[in-house]
Amino acid sequence: MKPPRRRHVVVAVLSALLLSTATGPGPAAAAPIYPAPDPDAFYAAPPGLAAAEPGAVLDVRAQPPLPYFPTATVSLVKFRSTDSKGRPIAATTTVLTPANQQPGAPLLSYQHIINGLGTRCAVSHALYDYDPNLLYRAVPLLNAMLLRGWSVALPDHLGPNAAYGAARLGGQITLDGIRAAQRAPGLGLAGSPAAMLGYSGGGMATAWAAALAPAYAPELRLVGAAAGGVPMNIATMAHALGLAPHPMFGLAMAAALGLEREYPDRLPLSEQMNPAGLEVRAAMANGCTIELIASGAMRSAAELATSTSLIDDPRVWAIAEENSLELFDGVPSVPIFEWHTPIDPLIPVDAVENTLRRYCGAGVRVESQLYPSPDHLATAVMGFPAAVAWLDARFRGEPAPSTC
Repeated sequence: MKPPRRRHVVVAVLSALLLSTATGPGPAAAAPIYPAPDPDAFYAAPPGLAAAEPGAVLDVRAQPPLPYFPTATVSLVKFRSTDSKGRPIAATTTVLTPANQQPGAPLLSYQHIINGLGTRCAVSHALYDYDPNLLYRAVPLLNAMLLRGWSVALPDHLGPNAAYGAARLGGQITLDGIRAAQRAPGLGLAGSPAAMLGYSGGGMATAWAAALAPAYAPELRLVGAAAGGVPMNIATMAHALGLAPHPMFGLAMAAALGLEREYPDRLPLSEQMNPAGLEVRAAMANGCTIELIASGAMRSAAELATSTSLIDDPRVWAIAEENSLELFDGVPSVPIFEWHTPIDPLIPVDAVENTLRRYCGAGVRVESQLYPSPDHLATAVMGFPAAVAWLDARFRGEPAPSTC
C-alpha cells in the first residue's frame, strides 16, 4: 500500500493515536484543545442563536474584490447551523456572484478541501490569504462556473471549532449554507435551483449533504450532487492504518484532534497523550496544511501516546461509524455523479461500491465514473470536467443518466 497522501482529510480519523501500544506513565488529564477564537468579530455567534432556525441568515458582509475572480462580487454570509449533537452553531459561507447573474440562475455550493485545525484555515480566510492549494486547484474551475452565470457558495464546512474529520457536520453546514445563500438579501438567489460539488474531504461534505438533505433540508430545491474521491467508511480506513512513522502523520493526528473537538465526551484522545504528544498537539492547535504536516512529519502514535484502551472502546468506533456514509441508512433524493480511481490505495473501493449499490437499489439515479489514475489528486482533475458537464445538464432539467 502506498503512503497516505496529504489530501486525505479524514483518512486517519482515529488512526494511530487509537491503536498505540506504547507504555509509560500517563500525563495529567488533558482536555481537548480548541482553536483560538477568530479575531474577526463577524464570525462570533450572536446572542439568541438557539432561537434561529437552521439556515437562518445572521449577518451579511460585502467583501473586498478578489482579483482572480474578476467577474464576481464577494459576500460573506453568517448563518445558523447545527453541530453533531444537534446544538446550534454559527457558520459562514462565501458567495461569489457573477456580473451577468440572471434571476433564477443556478447556485452551486462548492465544498473545497480544508486541511486545518485553525479558524484561519477556513476557505473564507484562505481566499484572501492567497492559499496556493485553493488558487491553483479551485480558481480555474470556479471561474468557469461564474462565466456560465452561476453563483458559487463556498462554505467553511469544518465549522467554528475547525472540527477536521467530522464528515456529518460538514454535510449539515453545507445544506444550511445553501439555505442561507438563498435567503440572504441582495444576492438574488431566492428562486435559484442548487447543486453541490466536491472532491475528497470536500466530496465527503458534499456526499453527506446529499444523503442528509431529505430529512435535514427537504425544502431545498436541489438538482444533483457531484462528489469524487469520497472515503465512504472511515472506520474501515482507521482499522487498516498502521503504526509506523510517516511523513504525513500530522494530518492523521489532526483529524483525530478535530473529531475530539466535536465529540469531547466520547473521544478523550488528549488524555491518552504523553508529554511529547501534548507538545505536538499544541503546535497543531491552530495549524493549516503546512503546519500540520511539519509538526507531525515522521512521527507515530507509539511515540506520542501512552497505552490506551480506546481501541476497544465502543464509543470510539461508534463515532467513526456515525461519520461513515456506507453505514448511514439515509439515501439522497437527487441524482448523484460519483468518480474515483479503482486503484487509489486509501479509499476502500468496496465501501464506495456498497454505498452506490444501496443508492441504486433505492431508486437513486447514480452515474459512477472510474479513472485509471494511480494518484488521488490527479483523479480530481480528470473528473472535474465531466462533473461540471453533468451538473450543467441537471440545471437545464435534462434527465439524469445512470450506471446502476
